[in-house]
Amino acid sequence: MTEQFTTIDQYIGSFPADVQVILEAVRRSIRNVVPEAEETISYRIPAMKLGGRHLVYFAAWKHHIAIYPVPAADKALEQELAPYLASKGTARFPLRQPIPYDLIERLVALLVHRGGGGS
Repeated sequence: MTEQFTTIDQYIGSFPADVQVILEAVRRSIRNVVPEAEETISYRIPAMKLGGRHLVYFAAWKHHIAIYPVPAADKALEQELAPYLASKGTARFPLRQPIPYDLIERLVALLVHRGGGGS
């Protein structure tokens, strides 16, 4: 991914059609929780800002969609997230499996509740 994007639309448009559909659905899932979020590109990937701070990032990779950061959660949510956790702050959703958009919405809601995500 060496291309420089200035908008999320450009970023999404750079992927095959089947991945574009998933990225648009991830974007909608985030917007369902924070419709007022500002869209930007940061670290060469899509990001949503809230109150001037980066709230959540998402990206497509060869075999998965990633969401960053993953906030600390209660036991039930942690168990639901366990199959998707790649590292302390990253959730990876395989492209060849159904994407749990409801889980993404709950993660974003938790980030909002905790006062933001990234920098």
